[in-house]
Amino acid sequence: MSRVSGYWIAIAGIAGATGVAMGAFGAHGLKASLAPEMMAVYQTAVQYHIWHGLGIGLVAAFMERRVEARLLNWAAGLMAAGIVVFSGSLYLLAITGAHWWGMITPFGGVAFLGAWICVAVHGFRSAKAGGL
Repeated sequence: MSRVSGYWIAIAGIAGATGVAMGAFGAHGLKASLAPEMMAVYQTAVQYHIWHGLGIGLVAAFMERRVEARLLNWAAGLMAAGIVVFSGSLYLLAITGAHWWGMITPFGGVAFLGAWICVAVHGFRSAKAGGL
């Protein structure tokens, strides 16, 4: 295992664990105190958090197969940034009710989109070169 992919696997584990913790906190600690629309916002944050934590792990596994994994490194970094910015801003919006947090959320969404585009470009380049 390369050092870089090892770090990303560790970050995927941390993202998964914190995603589960945030989901449990929402389900057990916040459900009674949040309005239904804010609970839906919170649940969206948890879903994107968990999915992109898994995405980081998938990208790290792809890194193991390629010597040149620059785009995959970017993808993992953008997913991690997206979790912090997208999910983090939605968590804060739901918990605090401060709607200005919603202005930050799209930047995290752009990070997620960029990450998946990096994965796609890497896949096309790898297919053209004869292997993933």
